[in-house]
Amino acid sequence: MRLLNKVIMVCALLAFAVPNAFAVQKLTADIVVVGGGFSGLSAALTAVREGASVVVFEKLPGLGGAGNYPEGSTGVGTKMQARAGYDTSVDKVFSAAIDFHHWRANAAVIRTLLENSGETIDRIEDMGVEFKGIKTTFPEEKSLHVWHCYKHNGASVVRAMQKEIYAKGGKIFLETPVTKLMTDKSGRVIGVYATDTAYGEKYEVKAKGGVILATGGFESNKKMLAQYVTDSSGEGMYEPIFYRGPVLDGREGDGINMAKAVGAGLAGMQTVAGNSPYLDDKHLPLIFQFNGSDSLKQTRAALSQPFLWVNQTGDRFYNESQGSSFTNVYNAMTSNGGVMYSIFDESMKQRMISSGPLIPFNAIVVVGQKMTELDQGIQTGIEQGYAFKANTLEELAKKIGVDVSHLKKSVASVNKYAADKKDPEWGRKPEHIIAFQDQGPYYALKGIRAFFLTLGGVKINTEFQALTTHGKPIKGLYVTGQDMGGLYDSSYDLLVEGSASGFALTSGRLAAQNIIKNELGR
Repeated sequence: MRLLNKVIMVCALLAFAVPNAFAVQKLTADIVVVGGGFSGLSAALTAVREGASVVVFEKLPGLGGAGNYPEGSTGVGTKMQARAGYDTSVDKVFSAAIDFHHWRANAAVIRTLLENSGETIDRIEDMGVEFKGIKTTFPEEKSLHVWHCYKHNGASVVRAMQKEIYAKGGKIFLETPVTKLMTDKSGRVIGVYATDTAYGEKYEVKAKGGVILATGGFESNKKMLAQYVTDSSGEGMYEPIFYRGPVLDGREGDGINMAKAVGAGLAGMQTVAGNSPYLDDKHLPLIFQFNGSDSLKQTRAALSQPFLWVNQTGDRFYNESQGSSFTNVYNAMTSNGGVMYSIFDESMKQRMISSGPLIPFNAIVVVGQKMTELDQGIQTGIEQGYAFKANTLEELAKKIGVDVSHLKKSVASVNKYAADKKDPEWGRKPEHIIAFQDQGPYYALKGIRAFFLTLGGVKINTEFQALTTHGKPIKGLYVTGQDMGGLYDSSYDLLVEGSASGFALTSGRLAAQNIIKNELGR
């Protein structure tokens, strides 16, 4: 409807030769939100619920961005946890989180986010969003039980927020990136400049209360990755899961760069949310392995199975039982050139087909789920160049380009460890040590390291105000989601499962509340 209305308007203007057809439109709102993902929509929803006028600018044709994909989000002290009988507390989760980061993180902001995360999840549940329940990738005794998994992923949350924002009068402009922050003589941020990329309309929007940055980090800005992420050197070594193919990804550091232009300091820019390996499929965005065909998802699950992982020299380099611990996998792969090969034989393949994976692929392919489409997935991989099949180990080594003697030695080691029921090298679980058959066929899947998100961004305080390099608040400027910096040390905290999406939702809500309270005085 928005597109149709614009087409009619443009045609009419051109037909009658109206002068200044694209004159700057000047608007005013209580709050301006830059970005329509999880944190931006959470901020906008909070604003309209509390009676504030809000304008949201989103650079892409649709809302949600990467927020459409999360399986679940962090929450502490939720009604769902109470119903399930979990005694998870803020103290317990905060202690685990800050210990993981060795206190090299903004402890006060982390605590604020955790203290308010339960209310965020409760509000989402109250909106009618369906949940699978509280899930975990850890053994029950180690889990914090904070990962509230959506029945239909983050897209269901996006739809629910969008619907209510529109219903309560919020304005959302699609394909309209903000190009610059508006400031007054004192340096206070008082609004934004934006341009509709489809039709050239320009907007100047004054924000009575403040501007909220929610542009999602810089995952798709190769220049910024090279500048800030210190281990991003090497062609083909560093792949965000959204890069390849036709999927649009607007996370190019817009909010971070705009904040920097008005004096904001940055924190934690080197940190990313590393992931387990993904199939080296050059024809599709890696995210399709998360939500594509069953054959593709099952082949990705096969990649992470604990049979045998080797690096580019044909040597084992990791405890394959920990294939679901994606931050550890990412770090190990980084230390081994960013590439791995998962090796298995025909009997191992048939076991996956008939009985399912030994370890899950997130919550996408779970233990016990028969992988009946695996043969088709492997055949597609052979055609695309990331799967390999050979009758001998010598032939397989040649196809994947590793040293034959090293690969044979790795296989022999696994066979010995299977007989001994103990892995003295890397400590793989005994139930995961399975001997290889003496005869082929043998298979290899090529995996590359990949990451979900950048985790560095603008320095902030517990009010979610942007700070200068010296820690002074920049009046009128608030930062949320993956534009926030300093919440992680060197790695994503997998133990606090769903923290990136949970912190995005909670930071958006709190930023809007702080503007309404502190700036608008309501």
